Amino acid sequence: MSGIEAAGGAAGVLALRQKILERSQALQQAIGTAGPRAPAAAEAGAPAFGALMKQAIEQVNALQSQSAAASAAYERGQTHDIASVMLARQKASLAFEATVQARNRLLAAYRDIMNMPV
Repeated sequence: MSGIEAAGGAAGVLALRQKILERSQALQQAIGTAGPRAPAAAEAGAPAFGALMKQAIEQVNALQSQSAAASAAYERGQTHDIASVMLARQKASLAFEATVQARNRLLAAYRDIMNMPV
């Protein structure tokens, strides 16, 4: 999620989408080539899963803070650009929904593993 910055309008959203697609393809290729050796790659200097999750959550928090600041500035009359305020709110909403979906999938995977017969 490090590619989430203040994107300018539809072009920024499309650029963000393209980055997501590129990263998804790179992950698919890495999964296909790494196979059972994936844990060894983590030991070779790749960031830990927990660190990546913390970074992603911090970025979602930053987007929500930016959204709140933009909304407050609009409410105080400091800005009259409702489009940028709504765009910031939508970015924060999408990031939060994606985080919730990732959490739900992780919990489902955890439950599946815990319910496996030993």
